[in-house]
This record gives sequence, C-alpha cells and structure tokens, in this order.
Amino acid sequence: MNVHVSSGAYPALVLNADFRPLSYYPLSLWSWQDAIKAVFLDRVNIVEQYDRAVHSPTLEMKLPSVVSLKTYVRPSTNPAFTRFNVFLRDKFACQFCGSRDDLTFDHLVPRSRGGHTTWINVVAACSACNLKKGNMTPAEAGMWPSQMPFQPSVHHLHRNGRLFPPNYLHESWLDYLYWDSELEP
Repeated sequence: MNVHVSSGAYPALVLNADFRPLSYYPLSLWSWQDAIKAVFLDRVNIVEQYDRAVHSPTLEMKLPSVVSLKTYVRPSTNPAFTRFNVFLRDKFACQFCGSRDDLTFDHLVPRSRGGHTTWINVVAACSACNLKKGNMTPAEAGMWPSQMPFQPSVHHLHRNGRLFPPNYLHESWLDYLYWDSELEP
C-alpha cells in the first residue's frame, strides 16, 4: 500500500468482542499497520475510522480508529507481578509519604532478612523513603505503608488505570472509554 502516514500516528483503540477495551492502563492500542493487518486476517471489525486513508493500486481504505475483536478474549483473573503493576496497584504513589517522584520497590520484610518479592511483601516507595527504611521492617523503622500490600485482581488494576487517562485520546474513542474523572489520581 502507498502510505504517507508516520508509523506512530493514527493508533487504533482495541476493544474486546464485548466492546470494552482490552486494558485501560496501558490503554489497548495497536498501530494502524497492525489494525489493518487484523482487518485483512478477519480478526476484527472496524467500529470507527479516521478521515485519513491508505491506498494501494486497487484499494483505498480509511485507517481504523476503533476495532473490536471478533472473538471474545477472557481477561486474565490473576495479573502478572511486575513493577508497573505494583505501581498501578499503589496508584503511582509512595506508600509511606505519598510522593509520586522517583518510585522504587520496597520489601516490607527486606530480602536480606528472608522477605520475598511478592504482591504481599512489596509496595511502591520513593527512593528517599526506601533509603530511610533501609534494611528494617516497618515496625523497626516506624514506617507503615498507607495501604498494606495485597494481590490485586485485574478488575482492581483496570479501575486504578482509569484514574490515569493517557495524554492522547482520539474523539472517536470516547464512547468506548469510561474514565473516573471525578476521582483524583
């Protein structure tokens, strides 16, 4: 296809077959190239389109702005333990002082004292609080997290993700996204 579109422009919002986004944070987006490939492989339906088109010698196609999967993908019930997901669970805030700057992991029971890197032993902490707590338990340091760590559900992470809308939201996506704008991040 003859294309005069930059590869990062014109992303497509990807909805599950039930018309809900596959994820909110990060928002489920595909490049326009991946969206067109999925259309030709008959894996998605085009729900909304951009005004911009791509051309081949025999075809002109508007770029999809919203696509829905033809087959429902059952969301995972147990989110992966990742640094990003811990920060998302903890709303991108230090669990000791509330700072949003320079976040790290803190092991409540330090690894050097037998603590494990698990959902129930790790919280988001700013570098200053992590350094201050050091190799101590919360009781020894007199530092208690505002929220004790827990294993979140996918629903919990999606709910928290809605608190942090992305910088770019195309107007054609808004009918399919539900942001909790009344809640402060």
